[in-house]
Amino acid sequence: MLDYKKDRIAWLYLAIPLFLLIVFTFYPLVKTVLISLFTQYNSLTDDFGKFFDLMAYQHVLGDRFFLGALGNTMIIVFVSVPISTILAILIAVALNSIKPLQKVFQTIFFIPYVTNTLAIGMVFSVMFTHSSVQGLLPEGLVNTIFNLNLDWVGESAPFERWMFVVLLYNIWNALPFKILVFIGGLQSISKQYYDAAKIDAAPKNRVLTKITIPLLSPLISYIVITSFIGSFKTYESVLAVAAKPGKSLDFDRLTVVAYVYDKIDKIGMDEINFVSHYSKAAAAAVILFAIILIFTVVNLYVSKKRVHY
Repeated sequence: MLDYKKDRIAWLYLAIPLFLLIVFTFYPLVKTVLISLFTQYNSLTDDFGKFFDLMAYQHVLGDRFFLGALGNTMIIVFVSVPISTILAILIAVALNSIKPLQKVFQTIFFIPYVTNTLAIGMVFSVMFTHSSVQGLLPEGLVNTIFNLNLDWVGESAPFERWMFVVLLYNIWNALPFKILVFIGGLQSISKQYYDAAKIDAAPKNRVLTKITIPLLSPLISYIVITSFIGSFKTYESVLAVAAKPGKSLDFDRLTVVAYVYDKIDKIGMDEINFVSHYSKAAAAAVILFAIILIFTVVNLYVSKKRVHY
């Protein structure tokens, strides 16, 4: 009788989060999959139409702008996540090893985390700005310091320049939270490991690779998985740094999420293929979800082999 009462109370506690999950997570997910399969979905009347097929997926996977957006997203994910994670570990180890002004430096490194993403992106955009007509507007900070005359993020900027600025922004923006997490992990490592290393006169690089990294591996795994998921959903950083004056992106600068937003903004159907723009957006969102799910499963599998709990 007592166990039954405890179970009932536990289910009561779980009822509210389960209800919220069903309404705000599972229902939108199921409906998105259905919209992607009903290729003539009408977003104004919420009418799914009669055609149930894979035409939306076929058109999205054959759309060069989607493939370009997927390529941009992959570059952001596989460049910014490893670099920012390694830098965060090194900075956290350095901060943890100094005692004077440690809290001051931690606060300085954490400030970008509490600053609005778009505001930081606009600052980056101004730093790398370039006047299309020489002398009409002042050059950005980077061009001024290095005496350059390059368009980094403007409409005439080549791929490697605007992508470099976006990657720089993503790495810099990701550092504060990762540093904070790693410092917390470092401070929880028992000092006896480092005392034993001192007695053995172990060099610093061996201490880092044989003691610090293995004992931090659960946190590193958590940071890598969540960073991969977040980077796959990159949108605001590209919009803030490399958008046109009206805050819209060129098609060759889209990420997958930006591609989805672009399709959602359009009402009706494609006049050539008669596939709903909303169904294409849903298909792109489902493809992104599948990619994130696959990478997350792979990361979890690798974590089981490499992480020391």
